[in-house]
Amino acid sequence: MPQVVADVWVPVSPETAFAVSQTTGETRLRWDRFIRHQHLIDADRPGKGVRTFTRARLGPSMISQYASYRPPTSVGMTMVKGPWFFASFGGGWRFTPATQDGVDGCRATWKYSYTIKPAWLRFVAEPIGQWLLGREIRARIAAWADGCRDPEVLAATWADS
Repeated sequence: MPQVVADVWVPVSPETAFAVSQTTGETRLRWDRFIRHQHLIDADRPGKGVRTFTRARLGPSMISQYASYRPPTSVGMTMVKGPWFFASFGGGWRFTPATQDGVDGCRATWKYSYTIKPAWLRFVAEPIGQWLLGREIRARIAAWADGCRDPEVLAATWADS
């Protein structure tokens, strides 16, 4: 199964890093340039088993479900319904304490795993997927890191919890 991975260090605790990653509404849109809209389905708070609807800025939408939810260390999602070209899609995020240049913070690692359908298309589509999803996950984690440094995102993150 192909995977793309990105990681970054941010100068906030794993608790804060995790909380920013789980923001919704206007706070989420302030840092997450990948999405146009996102909401929880039949739930007020994220958690294992909760489903989420996400519409990407470029149009495709996906319903995913939390496969795991372990604040402040990790979260995992799997696709329930999504674009026709994904046979499967999942994402995982890990947050670990880390010090950089003498500053305490958090190292975040984000990973996407996926398979393409139909199977005969994988030979051509997987290299494109590696490039496209790799570019997207690197841009998205960089935007998330900016959100972890944004006073408005940080204030809203803790106001909502």
